[in-house]
Amino acid sequence: MGLGMMASDHGVVESQMALDAAAVQQIILNGLPAASETGVQVEQVGDGKARVRQPFRASMIRPGGTLSGPTMMGLADAAMYAAILGQLGRLEMAVTQNLNINFLRRPAPRDLIADCNIIRMGRRSAVLEVWLYSDGEEQPVAHVTGTYALPH
Repeated sequence: MGLGMMASDHGVVESQMALDAAAVQQIILNGLPAASETGVQVEQVGDGKARVRQPFRASMIRPGGTLSGPTMMGLADAAMYAAILGQLGRLEMAVTQNLNINFLRRPAPRDLIADCNIIRMGRRSAVLEVWLYSDGEEQPVAHVTGTYALPH
């Protein structure tokens, strides 16, 4: 299987080289220059989950005083990538295959938080779910599902 991966009893691919939040943050900053420009912060990874923060910047506001859709989608995508890296280790060539977002309500003009959960991790793809929240609020502003293609 390569890259330190092994199949579990449930057919889920697990890693012998899982990474912590700091290591995932460094991979994202090195591999995705836009992430360093926006200041995305990986706060937690592990157990098939990730929490990623997008610090608020006035440039992310769209007409109407809300955070832009591309800002929200970019954060969700970064959270999915972080969850995969946290689970499988250094796997830079994992790429977004599909991303679907449902905007539930207007996000406040403040930090945006993404909580990601790996739904299924296979040998060739991962299915993930992300809930986006305005910092300090309990109700989500968006629900995202996505699929990542994994190198084999």
